[in-house]
Amino acid sequence: MTAVVERTKTSGRLRFWAWRILTSPFVILAAIVILIEDWLWQDLARLAAAIGRLPILRSVEAFIVSLPPYPALLFFATPALLLLPLKLVALYFVSHGQATLGVLTIIAAKFAGTAVVARIFTLTRSQLLRIGWFAWLYQRFLAFKNHIYGTLKSTAIYRIVHELHLRMREALRVWWSKRRSRRAGY
Repeated sequence: MTAVVERTKTSGRLRFWAWRILTSPFVILAAIVILIEDWLWQDLARLAAAIGRLPILRSVEAFIVSLPPYPALLFFATPALLLLPLKLVALYFVSHGQATLGVLTIIAAKFAGTAVVARIFTLTRSQLLRIGWFAWLYQRFLAFKNHIYGTLKSTAIYRIVHELHLRMREALRVWWSKRRSRRAGY
């Protein structure tokens, strides 16, 4: 009986480590995607909000804000579905020897998709969180994201990359400010 218990413990440990080894690359990839999207989220949300202030889009945003929970969820999920054809186009480019064009298409789709989703989430968040299962998933996602951030922020590489990100952001802000002041002078 003891041999069976030991074999079960050993196979359980083996299964655990095999699972950890097999899933680690996906967890790392998810962490990278979450980190990049989080860095872009606020900036792209501000950009989308500025675009949303255009007179033609104000009424669309007012309509989105007035949606009940499940139609708001449908509207929130729509950008992901609309980006699917772009991802297929990118796959086509890669499969036909145009890897650079394929990767650029994916990056452009990711930027556009993140901007649109960030804006729609901002507009529909209160309605979406009224859906029980969505609120539960959202809380789990935030916990996962906070865990990843805590782990990443404790590393030296994160501090270096984050500092670089802040410098690039400040340089872009200064460049934009100078550009706007030059335009105002004309």
